[in-house]
Amino acid sequence: MIVCLAANPSIDKLFEVDRLTVGGIHRPLGFVQTAGGKGLNVARAARALGADAMLVAMFRGHTGRWLSEQLAAEGVPLDAVWTHGENRSSISVADRETWRLTEFYEHGSEVPEASWVDLQEALARRLADVSWLTISGSMPHGAPDHGYHDVVEEARAGGVSVALDAEGGRLGLALEAGPAVVKVNAAEASELLTVPTSRREDALAAAMKLRDQAGGQAHAGIVTRGADGVVVAAPDGSLYEGILYMRGRYPVGSGDAFLAGLVVGLDAGADWPGALATALGAAAANAELPGAGRLDPVRAQTLAAQAVVREL
Repeated sequence: MIVCLAANPSIDKLFEVDRLTVGGIHRPLGFVQTAGGKGLNVARAARALGADAMLVAMFRGHTGRWLSEQLAAEGVPLDAVWTHGENRSSISVADRETWRLTEFYEHGSEVPEASWVDLQEALARRLADVSWLTISGSMPHGAPDHGYHDVVEEARAGGVSVALDAEGGRLGLALEAGPAVVKVNAAEASELLTVPTSRREDALAAAMKLRDQAGGQAHAGIVTRGADGVVVAAPDGSLYEGILYMRGRYPVGSGDAFLAGLVVGLDAGADWPGALATALGAAAANAELPGAGRLDPVRAQTLAAQAVVREL
């Protein structure tokens, strides 16, 4: 069983327009609205890949009810903690002329600190007989800075492997608790470590630093580089580069699909090159469909077979 934590879910909205013009009026040619946020995307993608995965999430107000209804319709098992306020929204606008995305992400309203305690308790009840826990995305305002650290620490104490995808100071604190895998994009790695990550060599050095900060041996640091692939400092000290020469029009959520594919692969007993290929295939398949965390599992498998993973 894989459990996915979503502390700050959102309603994800994707608009497609012919051309994005600052200050102009736009009438979208396409629109997709999904239950989103990184944790929800990971759970949805993991289940699409055939994993036994469920979601523990914090929901609020009318938007929370819509999110829970969508997840029920999609068949994603959910343990929801309810609190005050409303869940946030995230908006992406795809310009069909350039296929660039312009994105807007709300922070969401503040939640009582007691609600974070409720979320931790709900998660703790689900960690029995669980192999992996994924922690993805932001924490709501009002949650303690050490929140992810405490979750990682409790999961590890119960023998659960943790895959972490966060940013900023809260990522740094969580690393001190020793997650098995930390996966961030190049910009997030650069911000945390205050190092350049634009070149492959720099990104690889950052991945090694992330592994060291997570505990070194038996831990992994991963830096995703968008269209330039991914670099990995694996638990046994091996270094890998992976790339898949396929470019979809809808990259929102591809990092989440990557994490889902990686954990699904590792949970199934794949070695690191095999799990990375599965992750790259899932990310590329996600980018071919509108709506984050949505993918065709057969297509993901086909793309995974085309991924190039080499040891450095």
